[in-house]
Amino acid sequence: MSRRGTAEEKTAKSDPIYRNRLVNMLVNPILKHGKRSLAYQILYRAMKRIQQKTETNPLSVLRQAIRGVTPDISVKARRVDGSTHQVPIEIGPTQGKALAIRWLLGASRKRPGRNRVFKFSSELVDAAKGSGDAIRKKEETHKMAEATNKAFVHFR
Repeated sequence: MSRRGTAEEKTAKSDPIYRNRLVNMLVNPILKHGKRSLAYQILYRAMKRIQQKTETNPLSVLRQAIRGVTPDISVKARRVDGSTHQVPIEIGPTQGKALAIRWLLGASRKRPGRNRVFKFSSELVDAAKGSGDAIRKKEETHKMAEATNKAFVHFR
C-alpha cells in the first residue's frame, strides 16, 4: 500500500462487440498464458450459445447471473489475542463483482463437459436461474458469515 495517497480506481474498458464493461471484466480471468484472443473467442462463443439456448439477450443473462452470485458479506481471518478468528465483513460492489466472476469461472472449470465454452455457458445459465455451483458457494459464504457474526460482531 502506498503511504502517500490512495490509488485511483481504474474503470474497465468496454469490449469491442457488446460494448459492455462487464463482458470485458470477464476476459482477464478467462485468460491463460497471455492468449487474449482465445479468451475473447471462448467468451463470445459462450454468449452465442446462451443466445441459442435461452433465446434471450445474453447480456441480460450474464448480468442476472453475476447479480445472483455477488455476495453481500464475507468472512475474513482476523488475529485477535493470539488466535485467528473468521470475522464477517461487508463487501463493496466492486469487490463483490470480482468475487462473483471468480466463483463463476471456478465453478465452470470444475463442471464436467466437453469444452470451456460449453461449461461456461451452462454455468451462467444455471446461475441466472438461481442454481449451480457458484450460487451454492455464495450461500455457503453467507451461512458461514451468519454463524460467525453472532460470536465475533465486536471484532470488526
